[in-house]
Amino acid sequence: GAGTTVAAQLAVTAGGNPGRIHNEAAFAPIPASSGKTTRHRLNPGGDRRANAALHRIALVRLRHDPTTKNYANRRTQEGKTTKEIIRCLKRAIAREVYRALTQPPPTDTTSTLAAHRKRHHLTQTDVAHALNTYPARISDIENHRRPLPQLTHRYHQYLTTLDTQ
Repeated sequence: GAGTTVAAQLAVTAGGNPGRIHNEAAFAPIPASSGKTTRHRLNPGGDRRANAALHRIALVRLRHDPTTKNYANRRTQEGKTTKEIIRCLKRAIAREVYRALTQPPPTDTTSTLAAHRKRHHLTQTDVAHALNTYPARISDIENHRRPLPQLTHRYHQYLTTLDTQ
């Protein structure tokens, strides 16, 4: 759900110094409850552009990501409002962003995937069919055009399985 513009805004928030975001709660809303009403308000000291970026990611995921859609349906059945669901999603996304900014990815393991695939005499199309995805996604992984961690992990597992056969 994070395109170039949204990802750039989140990177700007970190300002080239991820340590500036002290913890994952840096994006958190402030409780503003009274009596029986439980609500949250924006943090006036927070980064509004970063919040807007998180909001866009949440909206895109609500429209296109099946896991997020299922989560939203479940929370709706629990009696949560759309605003509350989006706030929950934004917190989860903020945790993901925090981890991505503060914990650099492990050393590049995708550089060996193409060679590994070729040792088994497989094409990108063969691998894509086995993983139920598009050949372009396999190409994206092998050529470092798009980080697809879950698919990359499945790709590694698939090739490892072929090694043990």
